Amino acid sequence: MSNQITLDDKGSLRASLTFALVILLGMGLLYSLAGTGIGRSLFPQQATGSLVTHDGKQVGSALVAQPFADPRYFQPRPSAAGYNPMSAAGSNQARTNPDLRKRIDETTAAVAARDGIAARDVPGELVTQSGGGLDPDLSPAGAQVQIARVASARNLAPEKVAELVAAQTQGPQFGLLGEPRVNVLRLNLALDALR
Repeated sequence: MSNQITLDDKGSLRASLTFALVILLGMGLLYSLAGTGIGRSLFPQQATGSLVTHDGKQVGSALVAQPFADPRYFQPRPSAAGYNPMSAAGSNQARTNPDLRKRIDETTAAVAARDGIAARDVPGELVTQSGGGLDPDLSPAGAQVQIARVASARNLAPEKVAELVAAQTQGPQFGLLGEPRVNVLRLNLALDALR
């Protein structure tokens, strides 16, 4: 056996390197650029993070929950990630975990006190975290229990706030996917617009 590279081996090596370069440039660069370009042209809002602008300033994303501490605002679901999108995650606690049960009981009591309702009337979504920990939406029921508190804090008629919640309620996607929902950020911005 000879250790010499034959002319046939050089052709195979050249073909392999050319193929690798074509795949690297084609799939690694051109495919990514084409996908990004098509995404930005067909779905410009979604491709840039669904950023929400208010008075010419970016105030958040319609896809990521953020905390609102002021009682004049609707509160989103609790977040296991502290509303930090870089560490999005659920709590991963099983339903049988005593720590989870304790946290839910404490949060239920806090929400009931905050919104002036009975603990049994607190929707589960206001005391449990979503799988990703950053769910930007509430169910209409999750928003309804907060209407009295928000209306009182803003010196508004509860009916006016209820109308705003109804106006901000989105139906199932395409009329059949998912449940009705209210985007908390957009609802709070609509409240601010009432002034």
